[in-house]
Amino acid sequence: MKYIFLIFFCLLLYPVQAKVKGVVKDSAGEPLPGANVAWGNTKIFTVTAEDGSFSVDKPKDSEMLVISYIGFENDTIHVDSENVKLEIVLREGLSLGEVNVVRRRFGTTKLRSSAMNVDIISSAELSRAACCNLGESFVTNPSVDVSYSDAATGAKQIKLLGLSGTYVQMMTENMPNFRGLASLYGLTYIPGPWMSAISVSKGTGSVINGYESMAGQISVDYKKPRDPELLSANVFTSSEGMYEFNSNFSIKFSDKWSTMFLLHGDWMEEPHDGNKDGFLDMPEKTQYNVMNRWAYKDDTWFLQFGGKFIDEERNGGQTTHGGHAQVDENYGLYKIGIDTRRYEAFLKLGYLMPQYENTSMAILVNYSDHTQDSYYGPKMYNAGQKSLFVNYIYQSIFGTNPSQMYSAGLSFNYDKYDEDFRDPVFNYGEDISTDFINMKREERVPGAFFQYTGEFLDQRFIVMAGLRYDYHNIFGSIWTPRAHIMYKPDEFTSIKATFGRGLRTPNILAENSYLLASAANFYVNGELLGKNPALLDDLKMEDSWNFGANVNRKFEVFGRTLNINLDYYHTKFNDQVVVDNETAYNKVNFYNLDGDSYSNCYQVEVKYELIPRLEATLAYRYNDVKTTINGDLKRTPLTSRYKGLVNLSYFTNLKKWQFDFTTQFNGSGRLPEQGGIADEYRVASRFDDFQIMNAQVTKYFRLWSIYAGCENIGDFTQKNPIVNSHNPWSDTFDSSKVWGPLHGRKFYIGLRFALDRKG
Repeated sequence: MKYIFLIFFCLLLYPVQAKVKGVVKDSAGEPLPGANVAWGNTKIFTVTAEDGSFSVDKPKDSEMLVISYIGFENDTIHVDSENVKLEIVLREGLSLGEVNVVRRRFGTTKLRSSAMNVDIISSAELSRAACCNLGESFVTNPSVDVSYSDAATGAKQIKLLGLSGTYVQMMTENMPNFRGLASLYGLTYIPGPWMSAISVSKGTGSVINGYESMAGQISVDYKKPRDPELLSANVFTSSEGMYEFNSNFSIKFSDKWSTMFLLHGDWMEEPHDGNKDGFLDMPEKTQYNVMNRWAYKDDTWFLQFGGKFIDEERNGGQTTHGGHAQVDENYGLYKIGIDTRRYEAFLKLGYLMPQYENTSMAILVNYSDHTQDSYYGPKMYNAGQKSLFVNYIYQSIFGTNPSQMYSAGLSFNYDKYDEDFRDPVFNYGEDISTDFINMKREERVPGAFFQYTGEFLDQRFIVMAGLRYDYHNIFGSIWTPRAHIMYKPDEFTSIKATFGRGLRTPNILAENSYLLASAANFYVNGELLGKNPALLDDLKMEDSWNFGANVNRKFEVFGRTLNINLDYYHTKFNDQVVVDNETAYNKVNFYNLDGDSYSNCYQVEVKYELIPRLEATLAYRYNDVKTTINGDLKRTPLTSRYKGLVNLSYFTNLKKWQFDFTTQFNGSGRLPEQGGIADEYRVASRFDDFQIMNAQVTKYFRLWSIYAGCENIGDFTQKNPIVNSHNPWSDTFDSSKVWGPLHGRKFYIGLRFALDRKG
């Protein structure tokens, strides 16, 4: 204890430098996150936080503060006093002749002023790859992995901290989204050109957003009606026969009212069977996506509302293309069909109380109606999910001190599932009806939360601590404590720590329906689910604790900034639903954890501008992830031991050309065992290391740009990803043992067009 007091006393004695604080906004009053704030003729700078705020030390030898942001005119402010608070408004638009690049921002910005470990992936970063949708937005990101869940349905999953994407809270503009039924294919529901930024936070998030974040949070920001962009379009095609069109246009009715329409369509209708196993390498797919959003803003009120509609059809399975499929004389071709319709509506209402300093309140509402009709050979899964999220937030300060803030509020989550399920047993003596069984479930979760944010030592020490209470109508009371701490010994160093609890409801069928594309049947606690759907009631809520630390340090090397970032995160599960598809080859058994389950994730990331206009990112991550499966603590299957990444980005003078190259090094890992299967169908116990390379070149013109690239340059694919693909009606058929790329080398070309408002 005495050492703690000694450390605290030393912190108090740390010399404090004068500060300049402020906020950077656009002409519409919207905050600008990631704007560069630098003192002229010095190396002292910072970037604005998510709310546009900043705090920077004031040097003795400079009084000129330079603010810059891509797409906006630079502003220089004379500051001759100390400890002031500024409100800076940047004007939109730059002509080519006026551009004066002092320091180029990396496409991914770390929020060094936030106590949470948050990375902002900008639209500039997204344009470094094809980025057709959210699932393809993390090619250049070392923290997030995206892979196929199986080799037949086209479902994709993300991994963060070595854990499945089900443990990551997915959000759109800080509202939970793409849960349950949408979790498998939701990564394709957000087109890349619609996104303005992606926020990735590791560890448990803020209590304001709910209790479900266990490994981290990913929040997508869409383009907004008040953005300077008036009209944009993007067309794309690839050598695999995929075509895509995106467009958005906005109308500004007045200084207060505006609207935006966003359109998307993609088509993949050419059959591909590159590995000649008789199955389509990817389903034939058609998706239509439409969104309309409105915005209102005056001095005290802020309003956004809108709606979204998605219609998607996937058709996969065996194909006669190339003549590789063997048609079964009794059952015909093995086919997969997934038909999805989704409706969304949202509302965000905010009020800034002019009678109280730094006080505001907001209400957030998000509603979705999702239906999925699907079949996987003889198996069927038809389901619907209606979800409602309501969050009321009140934010203010303690007394008159703006460095001591609090947020309090109430929330309500509602989910209604209606699932029809048919899982017939083939070839091994079980007697089961092939009729549908129906499962219905309603979840009602009211909650309350309180969060405190305190700044000490002139913002060098920040504490954000929160507690929320929820009452689940099925699982009862839920307490969720979380805390984030940041200490900045100087302007170039930040040290962050976090801990907290996360919980979630397991949605066995909705989140694992891709496993129906195999012969294995679903079991719960060793009993056949198709005979007794009430078995799902025996599964507990998943429960985990997460602890993490982050160190970020900037150095000046040869006149340029070297950025080093170190991460360590530990996640320990108290309760977990284990998906055991390896104890018996013909069973997928779901049961509660009996033993240990944890994840240790270590990561180092280095960013540096090697020469003028050539940025380099190098990263290495080590995953130590283990789960107790059938009584034995084992490395979690299908998880690489490590990941390495090298990203190079170069642009010519005046940014007429841009060249991007990314290499991913993926480590080996364990493959699921196949208890009881014949040797001729048994897969190897491990998969080997592999490397993936992508490259893209972009030519910029005044209003438009053209880009072309190649994915998987080395043409590496997983061999024989489907077990017994030639006899899918047998009890050894399995498409879930996927660990690597399913598609070989792919070329693509696209065109972007953007027109900004005048004046």
